[in-house]
Amino acid sequence: METKKLIEQIRSKKSFLCIGLDVDINKIPNHLLHETDPIFEFNKAIIDATQHLAVAYKPNIAFYEAFGIKGWEALKKTIDYINENYPELFTIADAKRGDIGNTSTMYAKAFFEDMEFDSVTIAPYMGKDSVEPFLAFKDKHTILLALTSNEGAFDFQTLQVDGKPLYQRVIETSKTYNNWENLMYVVGATKAEYLKEIRAIVPESFLLVPGVGAQGGSLEDVCKYGMTANVGLLINSSRGIIYASNGEDFAEVAAKKAQEMQQQMAAFL
Repeated sequence: METKKLIEQIRSKKSFLCIGLDVDINKIPNHLLHETDPIFEFNKAIIDATQHLAVAYKPNIAFYEAFGIKGWEALKKTIDYINENYPELFTIADAKRGDIGNTSTMYAKAFFEDMEFDSVTIAPYMGKDSVEPFLAFKDKHTILLALTSNEGAFDFQTLQVDGKPLYQRVIETSKTYNNWENLMYVVGATKAEYLKEIRAIVPESFLLVPGVGAQGGSLEDVCKYGMTANVGLLINSSRGIIYASNGEDFAEVAAKKAQEMQQQMAAFL
């Protein structure tokens, strides 16, 4: 998907909400467990109830891999369902891949060609030849882990390298990669104060921002420091929306939570 289409969707829905489909079989409503594919049925209900409020969906791949072939089938059915019924929605494979060139090419083929995702998250630690194979795919986006919202982010990401924090070096270096214009960056909402420095390096790039809500990040701060003329933000919420209820009304309650976030976002737009 071209970035232009994503921006159009943000403008028309007055939303930059991304819903994380991190589906834990132990947390989904009991009545779905009788279905042939409970994970897909859960996702389908959530998507149908919230697709007019969100612009993107982000399945965390680990939650599907954990169930082997059945998990992969549920994931494939979920993405096919989105692409067939709501093709305007932006899809993110939260896979955090990254390996030497030929392996990265295979990862890219898996998510971009076979699964037909619009984007995939990548760990940049192995450098240029682990990232560029993803960037070689036309109209697909590679989302680089830049500054994450977890506690351990400070172990490496903020270490000084020649007078600059490592995460800034990562972002600067990524701009030298072929087709770097197709890069987006993960920046945790709990690190909103760092957004000013990040925007100085990538003033226009889209940022995928997890950590608003359950992890304590502030939507106001993220918008204040990170928003661009084209918005340039995708705010991810997972647990706060998809597990807002575990009753038969789970999709309805998820839609209410999504609408609350969409209305806050509309105010910033």
